[in-house]
Amino acid sequence: MAKLNTVAFEEALSMTGLGKFNFLMFILALLVVTGMTFEVFSVSYLVPASACELDTTVFQQGLIAGIPLLGIIATSHIWGYLADTQGRRKALLWSMVLGYCAGFLATFSPNWIVFAVLKFASSAGLAGCYPLVITLLGESTPQDKRSVIIAFLNTQLFLSSGLMALLSIPVLHMTFAYYIPFLGIHFQAWRLLNLIFCLPCAISGISIYFSYESPKYLLKEGKHDEALEVLKAIYVINTGKSQEEYEVHALSLNEASAESTSTGLWSSFASQTIPMFKPPLLKSTLLLSTLFVIAYVGMQPFVIWMPFIADAFMRSLENGDTGISFCEMLRLAQNQTDTETSDCSLNVVAMTSVFAISLFLGIANALFGSSVNTFGKKKLLIGFMLMSGTCAIFLNFIHNYIASGIMFILYVVSAINFSFLSIYTVDIYPTYVKAMAVCLTLMVGRGSSALGINVLKSLLTYNCELAFYLFGGLTLIGGIISFLLPSDNKKPKTVDE
Repeated sequence: MAKLNTVAFEEALSMTGLGKFNFLMFILALLVVTGMTFEVFSVSYLVPASACELDTTVFQQGLIAGIPLLGIIATSHIWGYLADTQGRRKALLWSMVLGYCAGFLATFSPNWIVFAVLKFASSAGLAGCYPLVITLLGESTPQDKRSVIIAFLNTQLFLSSGLMALLSIPVLHMTFAYYIPFLGIHFQAWRLLNLIFCLPCAISGISIYFSYESPKYLLKEGKHDEALEVLKAIYVINTGKSQEEYEVHALSLNEASAESTSTGLWSSFASQTIPMFKPPLLKSTLLLSTLFVIAYVGMQPFVIWMPFIADAFMRSLENGDTGISFCEMLRLAQNQTDTETSDCSLNVVAMTSVFAISLFLGIANALFGSSVNTFGKKKLLIGFMLMSGTCAIFLNFIHNYIASGIMFILYVVSAINFSFLSIYTVDIYPTYVKAMAVCLTLMVGRGSSALGINVLKSLLTYNCELAFYLFGGLTLIGGIISFLLPSDNKKPKTVDE
């Protein structure tokens, strides 16, 4: 059959089909997300578990818990720049390697300061992995399946969090302590757990080494032959046919390129950033950044402190405090813990509950992610934000532990909105700034949540009701602002339109 002369990239990608290659790419993305989740959110379990040995105060624990997000602020922009100028695969590989190395070294921290610094370094290394793997996956997946695939990927965030809770149960209840003289530390259970948490980063790094670069990135760089070879390889893997049967001879991107041609580092860096803050992308950048801030500030602190909240909730139930409000249960449990002998292990039932909640969120994300094309990401985003904000506010008026637990779960279910916001970012921005845009919007959201993490911990201790009024109200505002997003039946405009 005669080959076509020139084919637009999206059409050429669709012609490769959907099959084994896309499945393998999705598995790779799952490994990357698992590695990032395990390392960045490990502080949720390691901070309370290490409190006895490192002798940390409440303030120091809050500081350590927020450190990973500060690391993300520090380097997200850089990773986006590297991905848009050096390649998605190369940047992603270095991201996982650096994250693993710093995470591994954190295992042997002699004090909380060294532990915090190394966690900052590991999160700084991993700051780019989630947005970069979304970009790589999106640019390797046919357009009609892209939204569903990316939405499904976010499910792994929740499943990984649940798996962390399950792993912490047997490990943190081990009682061994091996002294390491030249470091002056005792190798205890929480250090072993940290080693386990950083292993997926190593596995991901090895897997990325054997993966393909994004064909769309190669085409944007003017490497037409290399991009075509990657598409041919995808075609062969997906269909089992020979490269000669792939009916594409040449490719066209049909997309605007960077305006700046300067080779200077600063000029190159600026050329990847400035377009996002100029029309026609300015409105999208401001709107998506605002929504990422609201989503992350409203949800991320509760995800980080979920083990703490679940532990307090379950301890209150064990004491028979079932006819009081959610916040009163947390206060009573904390007061009891303060008067008892220090115990840095986490409640087994509580960790099982964290797993159950994470599993529920993962299933919800999978169900709604698979139907995103049916319901529309805008409607789902608005609906979950409005529902969650309402549940958070009304949580303070409920005096039944079952109803309180349900309302709390319905509040945190809004965390699946990260998927829909990520889809918007991938859809709206052109290739030459796509990775930078995903990194920047995530950086703004995650960075602002660092403040929320410290604020929430204090509020849960001293004014719990205000915490749910503030965070729930913010989520409601996010639902209202989401009405400004482009509708699903209208293709978002990019710089070339």
